[in-house]
Amino acid sequence: MNNSKKSTLAKMALLLATVIWGSTFFIMEYTIGNIGIYTLLAIRFTFAAVLLGLVLIKHLRVIDKGYLWRGFVMGSLVVTAYIFQTFGLADDATTPGKNAFLTAIYCIIVPFLSYPFTKIKPDRYNIVASVICITGITMISVTGNDFSSVCRGDLLTLIGGICYSLHMVAVATFSRGRNILLLTMLQFLFSGIIAWVPALIFETFPTSIPPMTITSIVYLSVMATCLCYILQNAGQKFTTPSTASLILSLEAVFGVLFSVIFTSEVITPKIFTGFALVFLAIVISEVKPFKKKQ
Repeated sequence: MNNSKKSTLAKMALLLATVIWGSTFFIMEYTIGNIGIYTLLAIRFTFAAVLLGLVLIKHLRVIDKGYLWRGFVMGSLVVTAYIFQTFGLADDATTPGKNAFLTAIYCIIVPFLSYPFTKIKPDRYNIVASVICITGITMISVTGNDFSSVCRGDLLTLIGGICYSLHMVAVATFSRGRNILLLTMLQFLFSGIIAWVPALIFETFPTSIPPMTITSIVYLSVMATCLCYILQNAGQKFTTPSTASLILSLEAVFGVLFSVIFTSEVITPKIFTGFALVFLAIVISEVKPFKKKQ
């Protein structure tokens, strides 16, 4: 298969992951109402690690120190991102739609963080996009002119977005010359282990879980974790970090769409304008619509 076909399939894989992830915001909001956040993340990543480990059981013998430390770094970053994002979503002032768009800030950050590794210097489009993005985030998060109205959930979500951008750079850097499925499995394993620590210390495992919550956990574990991270990590291996971040940014669009369809979320004109500015910033940063062809 030539590089062009690999790139096309990689982009399709990233887009599919984006659609699935977009559907998880309102599902997560429902699920964390019935089970602790750390417990949910611990179950979600452990289940995904076991599932993928069974598929790769014949390949586990090639795991060495290089795989282990790479998997640990990737797992640490992604579980930290999920913790901040999920606690942000748990805040009543942060809706699934806002959570989705504020998480998408990683698309603006990735070109700056990847520079030391790719040696591709952020250009003026990235800088302009950053200013527009900050303006959009302000419109989404701030009520009126009172900056003290930015809720705790919004801030936690933004921190989660920064962690996601670090994870994307780590995946792009660590996947070179490595089996991406093994790295993904180790990422799940370490994410689960890290999440179990606060889950066992701070939360009580529920004695009874509603059937709908169990269904949600299975969906989040199999589809939104195991499948999506295979699609993302494999897709990133054959695309640049910037291209991958642009495609994955559509998660925010699908997140709002699913939230409006399946929940009672209402998008005000001010918040909609903020969404539009964030999306415009992402397009300018990655597509560079006014750049002349060399």
